[in-house]
Formats: sequence, structure tokens, C-alpha cells
Amino acid sequence: MNVHVESVSPVRKKNSVKASQRSAFGADVFDLRLITSALPQKTIDLWMEGIEGRKRMDVNEVELIAEALKNWAIAKGATHYTHWFQPLTGAVAEKHDSFLSWKSLGSPIKQLRGKELMQGEPDASSFPSGGLRSTPEARGYTVWDTTSAPFIWSGADGVTLCIPALFFSWSGEALDHKIPLLRSEQKMEEAVLRLLSLVGHKAKKVFSTLGAEQEYFLIDREIWVQRPDLQLTGRTLFGAKCPKGQELEEHYFSSIDDRVLSFMVDVEERAIRLGIPVKTRHNEVAPAQHEVAPLFEKSPLAVDHNLLLMELMRSCAAKHHLACLFHEKPFEGINGSGKHNNWSLGTDTGLNVLNPEKNSLVFLTTLAAILRAVHLHAALLRSSVASAGNDHRLGGSEAPPTILSVYLGQSLEKLVSDIAHDRIHSDEVPRYIDLGLSHIAPFQADLSDRNRTSFFAFTGNKFEFRAVGSSASCAWPITTIQAIVTESLQLIVDEMELEVAGVKDLELQLKKGLPLLRKHFKEALPVLFGGNGYSTDWEKEAENRGLPNIRKSCQAFEVLLDKRSIHAFEGILTQRELEARYEVSIERYAKTVQIEINLMLELFRTQILPAALTCQEKWARSINALTAAGIKPGVRTLDALESLSAHINEAIGAIDEVERVTKQTQDLGFVAKAKVFSDLVSPKMEEARRVVDKLEMQVEHALWPLPTYREILYSVW
Repeated sequence: MNVHVESVSPVRKKNSVKASQRSAFGADVFDLRLITSALPQKTIDLWMEGIEGRKRMDVNEVELIAEALKNWAIAKGATHYTHWFQPLTGAVAEKHDSFLSWKSLGSPIKQLRGKELMQGEPDASSFPSGGLRSTPEARGYTVWDTTSAPFIWSGADGVTLCIPALFFSWSGEALDHKIPLLRSEQKMEEAVLRLLSLVGHKAKKVFSTLGAEQEYFLIDREIWVQRPDLQLTGRTLFGAKCPKGQELEEHYFSSIDDRVLSFMVDVEERAIRLGIPVKTRHNEVAPAQHEVAPLFEKSPLAVDHNLLLMELMRSCAAKHHLACLFHEKPFEGINGSGKHNNWSLGTDTGLNVLNPEKNSLVFLTTLAAILRAVHLHAALLRSSVASAGNDHRLGGSEAPPTILSVYLGQSLEKLVSDIAHDRIHSDEVPRYIDLGLSHIAPFQADLSDRNRTSFFAFTGNKFEFRAVGSSASCAWPITTIQAIVTESLQLIVDEMELEVAGVKDLELQLKKGLPLLRKHFKEALPVLFGGNGYSTDWEKEAENRGLPNIRKSCQAFEVLLDKRSIHAFEGILTQRELEARYEVSIERYAKTVQIEINLMLELFRTQILPAALTCQEKWARSINALTAAGIKPGVRTLDALESLSAHINEAIGAIDEVERVTKQTQDLGFVAKAKVFSDLVSPKMEEARRVVDKLEMQVEHALWPLPTYREILYSVW
């Protein structure tokens, strides 16, 4: 197929990037700088208490805030405002209203009232609810999340004031991912403050921090338009392996192509203005794959910023005639994309609770709670990253396996094991690496290596949750981590208070606390693993340890209905709200696979099969022409036509089989349909793809209707 590729990106004006972006940071956010300059002190104090979660702001108290926001937004060119929220679709949603209002009949003014700032009322009927409302119950509410700052979004010729909001039903159930995240923050804070109080630490606030490493693919937009599967599903349903993939490992950290760098700079400029602290950019392992990572922030804000960043990347990609792909596995045979969630806990006093070098009892108690939580709720943690897209990535050689284990590193794992078995522990001596060069001083090595095959890995002062998919919102995985860890931490602190309360000496506190921690460390030892998570030996060992290995998301969702899960989410989600998330997840899974099936059938029958038959006919005519001219076709020539014909018939049969099994699900509900898709249809889709991909390698390139992997992956790099 002949594919036109735009070889150059729009030329950026010379010196368009300022020498320092510091002055522009947060320029499109109504943050603390503007709050203190645009409002009277009484209103400032009120808003600050709302930001810190210490006060419920009343609609009657925010008129001055609404007026200041309106004036600031209009000065920046805004004509509309919107409540920006995160429904259970996994994306963001918004309904725009103009500032237009009536001062008196026929006399228009620009206005934003306190009530409009605080509360909206979108039609919730078309958002997933998982049964939290019946068909005729359409009312839903958005309310300003006062812990998040309003911001300006510029797109095309429109400028909009965005008000971060929470979304819930008329009866009060959470219909979004943000409410449970904030509830988990509150519950976690209470438990950690109890622990800190035991050791005499004077913290008043505890919060989780998050750094989300976002992987993605960039391909030429004109090629993307010619691939309906990439447009509608985010991944290629067909596509033969490229002669050159990532075998040479030359793309990882390589120099960045000018066109890609231009895109990255545009994204960073806009991100900085929105207060998103983007820090790192680089080429990833696969061709056309890249990564962007921010500085750590408080988790709720980091979740907001990651969703905003993804929107920015899609928008900026279009400007550069590119398409930005966030699917977990857009292309077979090369690496997929994840969103590594780096999670930790901090305090207003500057303490990182997961820093081993600080208060050892606080660290060890928190670590014991984390290990206990992951061991008891491994299946629940697996469910938090479950999706149809992530099923294609997890268990591959570039992503964590579906067995959930924890990597602590050699030094920390030895410490935990020594405590569990009541052995005397000796600290490791720092190790230095001497490169044998006169101008390079010996380099102090970390206490342990990294383990990229681990599902949940400790990386010095934080845990890296590597299994989160690149298209997912971070909110649900982080909420789940905090729910299960808080449950364990509450139990351990209850025990600890009986032994440590009133003890001031830190060494004596540790001495009294260790016997309690020993029990929990010992019970959690099976979940610790520092080896190769990709090996078949690990699968057998994990099974012997009793660790779950849930390969398919369809099976993972079921744990949300388990009594232990319901208990872990107490105070975060009610049983009804948790069951709703199961319903939403299973329905989304079934619908996603159904779309892929429909498109697979359409692509084959309307594009691929006609091309293959045209090629078959062309070859047959050529052979007939040779025969008519008295030239006997060679055996290999006839074999080639026969092979092509056989593969066409095989492909038709494989596609027909996909359709046959799918038709049997027409009258099934989403739960039953999802199971059939997972167990029966998906394997048949993989077989159909295998056959059609072989066909691609036989059909004349000029006749093949879809851009090939070579054209897609090397259109930019």
C-alpha cells in the first residue's frame, strides 16, 4: 500500500521556548499566588481551609471567589466555564456554560455566581453507574472539589474556565473515581497519624504522593487515519511483524527525532502553564514509543494532572500531524505501554514515611502493613489494573506477570526475613564501583538492583506499581492500594498502642514493637520475590506459595464482590458502590471486546479479503497468460498461488469461526458475555489474526489495504 507521510512538522519560531519556564509555571491556574492577591483576607482564609480539607465551604461564602475567578478567566479570553470531573468511563467529562446572564430582562452581563461555581447538575443518564440508578433516574450532581484549583483550558479558538469537580448521584452514591480517592486519603491519614503519634512525631497532616510515568506511542496521523482499528480500538487487530522491531535495542534513550521533540516541547510548555511539573522525556524501548514523567505531587492532584497531560498530548499530537496512542498494546511483537505509579506517604513536617533512614519503627510498621495488605489482597490489587487492553500487556516480556509479588531489594528483604525469623541483623557495608579511570571517583552503588519484572517494587523510598495500564486513570489503583494498606495499618497500630503507648525512647519503642511486626512479616513472606518474574519456574513456585495468578481481567473483576474486599473499602466505598464498579468494569470489558470483534469482521471482509482475492486473480491471470504463450509455469509459481489460495480459505474459515461463536452471545447479559469473550472468542480472534497476518506476507504490497507495521512504526522515527 502506498502511504503518504508528512516528513516534517510545523516549523517552530526560533527562540519560542523561554530560557526559563519557571515564570510561566501555573500561569493558567488560579493558585495560591492569585488567591492571595485577588481576594480579601477573610476569603483567603476560607479558601485555604477548603484547600487543606479542613472546612466545608458553603455556597453563600464563595460569591467573592466566583467573581474573582470570572474576572481572571475573562481576562485570559475565557467565554465559558465547566465543571471538570472524572466519571466511571475512566476519562474526563465536561459541560460548558457561558458567563452570559441577565442583569435585567434584555440587559445581558457576564456573571459567575457562587452557586454555579459550587454546584452543577449534568444529565447523568448516559454515564455508567453500575446499577446505582435505574433507567428513569437521570439526575446527577457535580460539586467543586475545593482541594483542587480551577484552571484555564485553551483548545482551538475556545478558552474555558475548568472547575475540578466531584460527581455523585441524586441519592449520594459516588459516580466518579475522585470521591473514593479522596475518602481513601482521609482514612489513610487518620491511620498514619495514629502511628506517628505513638512515636511522638508532631505531624498534623499526612498525604500520599504519586509520580506517574506515562508511556505512549507517536505515529503519523495520516497513517493513523488509514487504520480503522487504531482509530476505533486503539490497537491493531491485524498486522504482520515488521522485519525490524526492537531487536537491536537502539531506540531506548536514543536521540529524539526533531518532529517528536517539537511535539514534546509543545506539550511541556502547555503542561507547565497548567502547573503540571513535567520532568523527564525520553524514547522508550519500542520504535515510536516514548515516555514522559512528572515530579511527585499529592496523589489527588497527580491524578488530575495525569488526565490533563493525556488530553494535552492528544491535542498537541494533532497539531503536529501525529496521533498519540495510549493503548496498552497497540502493536503485536513489540513492547506495550504502562503507567508506572510511584506511590509514597508524606507529612506536613517533611517526613517521607517510606524512607528507611528516618524513624525505623514508623517505616517498619508501615512496611509490615503494606506487605500484609498485598499478601491478603493480591487479587484485589490485580483487579485494580484489570482491563481488556491491559490483558494484552500483562504477562508479556515487557510488563509485570499476572502473579502479584513484592520486590524489596536484597538488603531490605534480608532485614524483613531476619525480623520474621528473629535473627540478628547486621547492616550492609556500602559498596563502591571503581571504573578503573583516573578521573572518575569510585561510585557508591545502591543497596540493591531494580527488578523490572515485579508487580509491586520498593525503589528506595517509594513503591512502584508497575502493572497500571497506560490508558488507565491512576485514581482507582491508588485508591485500592490505600484501602488495603489502611486496613492493615489500623490493625497493626491497634496492637502497637498496647505495647508502645507512653514509651518515649526510640530504641525501646522499636524493641517493644518488633515482636508484633515479626508476626506480620512472617505471614507475608510468601509474597516477597526478587527473581525473574517471567520464568516458568516462578509460576510453579508462586502456585506452591498460594499466590493468585489471575491471567484474565474478566476473572479479576469478581474479587470486588468478595466480603474481604467490601471490608477493606469500608469508609471509602459502600458495598453498593463497590458492586457498581464491578458492573461497570465487566460491562466495559464486554463492550470493548465486542467493538474489536465487529471491526475485525468488517476489516477482513471489506478490505483484506477483496485485496487478497484481487491478488489471487492477478496471479491466476499471469499463470494463464504464460500457459497461453506456450510457457509452462514453474512448480514453485503454481505452489505460490496454491499457498495463497489455501491461506485465503483458512482466513475466511477463521473469521467465520469468530463470528459463529460471537453470535451465540447475542442474548447474554454482560457478565456471561464477558466470560464467553474472554474464554472462547478472544483465542479465536488471536488465531484469526495469526492466519491473516500470514496472508499479509503473501499479498502484493501495493494491493494490501492497510498501512503495514513498517510504515506505521517508522513513519516518524
